[in-house]
Amino acid sequence: MQNPFDQELEDRLVRYAAIDSQSDETSETAPSTERQFDILRLLAEELAGIGAADVQLTDYGVVLATIPATAAGPTIGLLAHVDTAPQFNATGVKPRVIRGYNGGEITFPDDPMRVLSPEAYPYLAEKLGHDIVTASGTTLLGADDKAGVAIIMTAARHLLANPSLPHGPIRIAFTPDEEIGRGVGEKLPGDLAADFAYTFDGGRVGDIEYESFSADGAEITVTGVSIHPGLARGKMVNAIHLAAKIVAALPQATMTPEVTDGREGFIHAVEMSGGSSEMKIRLILRDFEREGLAAKGALVRQVCEAIAATEPRATIHCDIRPQYRNMRYWLEQDMTPVELARQACRQLGIEPLSVPIRGGTDGSRLTEKGVPTPNLFTGMQNIHGPLEWVSVQDMAAATRLCLTLVGLAVTNGQPAG
Repeated sequence: MQNPFDQELEDRLVRYAAIDSQSDETSETAPSTERQFDILRLLAEELAGIGAADVQLTDYGVVLATIPATAAGPTIGLLAHVDTAPQFNATGVKPRVIRGYNGGEITFPDDPMRVLSPEAYPYLAEKLGHDIVTASGTTLLGADDKAGVAIIMTAARHLLANPSLPHGPIRIAFTPDEEIGRGVGEKLPGDLAADFAYTFDGGRVGDIEYESFSADGAEITVTGVSIHPGLARGKMVNAIHLAAKIVAALPQATMTPEVTDGREGFIHAVEMSGGSSEMKIRLILRDFEREGLAAKGALVRQVCEAIAATEPRATIHCDIRPQYRNMRYWLEQDMTPVELARQACRQLGIEPLSVPIRGGTDGSRLTEKGVPTPNLFTGMQNIHGPLEWVSVQDMAAATRLCLTLVGLAVTNGQPAG
């Protein structure tokens, strides 16, 4: 029997996913891409259309709205991000729905060589009979985080259509640029005005995440000595060669994403650009503990200094900047929002599971800035690539979780802080 939310969630996800809203780390604008406004404006219009109050699109690119309280309780924020990851093509997304998944391999019409199989991805094997949404094979889907957007919009529409349901004030925020670490600016915590909040930006059903990586970004600039190659003997210093030595000197066998998991951090080279006269290397540094993150930054600097010592005519500059910190540092001081979500899960017959996120969310920054914000599941899987998929029924479970926890907050939730 179809859940009453299934069709609405499917329709919303398919509509939102077809809109190109990819962010761009190289841009200095806010949001980083003009195309994100296409979905931001649509969501503002839809929120106004379903009767939300205080709808606005801020000058920093966040859609804010209020669902007025029907009972006394803490003010809860609900957040999802509209941008999709820069790592893979997000132009021309063609969402498709595979109804009543039969347990076999899923192929892709625009790239038949791609295969999504339950053997390679065991969580898919658990979704027999579910309606599975994927893209067509040449793009990501964008369920990260348009599944979260669809879940919050569906829950908001239901609450506004049923004012007899008791809940406190609810603040909605749809953010840009989460994928490039810019979703939470200085103004958002105050403008959100929530006692605590939730991002709907997680994976499998039951996930309630309150521990994330701590993160820094590093940019290394290698400046060599440029001269015509025909006159280069004894004079040229090739920045490409030095940059390659830096990357090769980093601990690739023990400290890269492809060889780490669990609570292990990493140093990840994400981009190299330039030429023989100057090269830039971008790295991301991740660890669950401040000390481990600082050690990785120190290691990167040591490598740069060692390579620079081999060629005094070159200049190697390493700039390391903070991105976000483990939300656990603040949430463990007041677990109210986490325990509320766990209680809501159990009331729905879902066993809550909390494992560290090997990444970060807008909740990482919000929590650090004073708004406790754990991350809740949406069902999204295989994100940031062409095999991305999500179950409509998992999204429905997240919608029920959202509605249950805002109701529970009226009876036993207290303002965090």
